[in-house]
Amino acid sequence: MLVANDWTEYTLLDCAHGEKLERWGPHVLLRPDPQIIWDTRNLRKLYAGEIAAHYHRSSTGGGTWENIKKVPASWQIHYKHLTFCIKQMGFKHTGLFPEQAVNWDFMMEKIEHANRPIRVLNLFAYTGGASVACLSKGASVVHVDSSKGMVDWCKENVKASGLSEAPIRYIVDDVVKFVQREIRRGNQYDAIIMDPPSYGRGANKEVWNIEKDLENLVTLCCELLSEKPLFFLINSYTTGMSPTVLWNLLHEKIEKKYQGVTSCGEVGLPIAQTKLILPCGIYGRWEA
Repeated sequence: MLVANDWTEYTLLDCAHGEKLERWGPHVLLRPDPQIIWDTRNLRKLYAGEIAAHYHRSSTGGGTWENIKKVPASWQIHYKHLTFCIKQMGFKHTGLFPEQAVNWDFMMEKIEHANRPIRVLNLFAYTGGASVACLSKGASVVHVDSSKGMVDWCKENVKASGLSEAPIRYIVDDVVKFVQREIRRGNQYDAIIMDPPSYGRGANKEVWNIEKDLENLVTLCCELLSEKPLFFLINSYTTGMSPTVLWNLLHEKIEKKYQGVTSCGEVGLPIAQTKLILPCGIYGRWEA
């Protein structure tokens, strides 16, 4: 497991009873997490004086934020030289997955030591954590997401990190359709990143199912790789999918053609109070 240990402005303070207590800069948030099945203490009671906001799930789906203290509409936190805008989203999220710092570090190291211009394609790119990381090391990035709101949020993160003049294209589109058009245009990329949801809908209501559609998307993306690709990264939060599935896919599609090394595993966050690790998803990487 790769553990994101290098944060200074984010801390996973404690976990119990299906909830996680996190410090996001100056604000402490209590949010649900279905993987926390141990019921050892009541976090709301134990940390009553510290919690700024508590997200409550609804039995009918979704949920609401209870702001116990005054929480701004948006605030910033930093990871090394990167800056991200944090907000309370409608479905418990904050616009950033801090465990992904391990993948940002990987990307930045590969780009920094490539000693050549690197073109990056970021698919299902969300608010652009990976896009900002790659831009910060001199890569050019094409950032693709079907949600205009998420693409606009990425623009905020790019600006906050002082990268407004960096070479990035923002695309609001269905990922598969965009990749198919890029193939027809003859465009190529040195690195491809994707964070596909389990299920989703594209900009024009296209249906995505990771178990049915991921293999086809990776196959299409192979046609976009340059003659000397640098890396190919798949991240997933799909419950029940083994990291080995991603390893198998990358080995068959990428490594057999380009050689290099394929790896896979879990990503996680250290829990400060207990020294346990909270698993937060899986990854598969191919690198030259």
